Amino acid sequence: MSSSSATDTRIHPTAVVDPKAQIDLGVEIGPYAVIGPEVTIGAGSRIGPHVVLDGRVTLGRGNRIFPGACIGAEPQDLKYSGAPTEVVLGDDNAIRECVTINRATHEGEQTRLGNGNLLMAYCHLGHNCLLGDRIVIANGVAVAGHVVIGDRAVVGGVLGIHQFVHIGTMAMVGGMSRIDRDVPPFAIVEGHPGRLRGLNRIGIKRSGLSDLDGGAQAKQLQQVWADLYRGDAVLADALQRVRQQTLYPPAETLVSFLEASIAPGRRGPLPAGR
Repeated sequence: MSSSSATDTRIHPTAVVDPKAQIDLGVEIGPYAVIGPEVTIGAGSRIGPHVVLDGRVTLGRGNRIFPGACIGAEPQDLKYSGAPTEVVLGDDNAIRECVTINRATHEGEQTRLGNGNLLMAYCHLGHNCLLGDRIVIANGVAVAGHVVIGDRAVVGGVLGIHQFVHIGTMAMVGGMSRIDRDVPPFAIVEGHPGRLRGLNRIGIKRSGLSDLDGGAQAKQLQQVWADLYRGDAVLADALQRVRQQTLYPPAETLVSFLEASIAPGRRGPLPAGR
């Protein structure tokens, strides 16, 4: 299928596109790309050369998939038994060269990305991962299965994230770190093993949070962080004391994340560096 109209699909003659695939207007598909029968590609998306979209894959509008990326292949999970699971991407994501994104393991499950994310070259996103919006993951990051990453997090390059880890909104993870436990929202983490190094103050400022309520929200977040990590109390007791005050949304996000992180069944948060 090809067309000279900018509103129609443009598919290179060497691409292999199953006739059952749903291709919206304005989609471009490059040379030697392979598009399976259960794939849906939203309007204005660009699929680069040698890209493979396999299995149940849904792309929203305006996504850019760069050469060699493979999205929707079977999960690297010995428990997988052939269930028709999914990969779902929102809008305006950039998936760079040779990124791999695996579909979920069990019936009815998804691997899912939101909107406006950037996954740089050679990243791997394992089965059942759930990513929010406007996340940046640098080159060569291996994200194991069942990882959750919040909005506007930044993950540095050449590192691994353990399965079932949660990374909170606006967290920043330094390159070549080892991430085997949860990363709280607004935190900076680096090291091998990874350790909390403080608040992501630059990210907080750039987000505009520092200007809300005359700076009161950011100030409370800083105070809550100090109460949780600079005192001698164990984290559970410190959280109980912090809960005795009324919390603005940023501090509430931090506290709720940590309360969930220390609950049974979770990996628990990374400790603070000394």
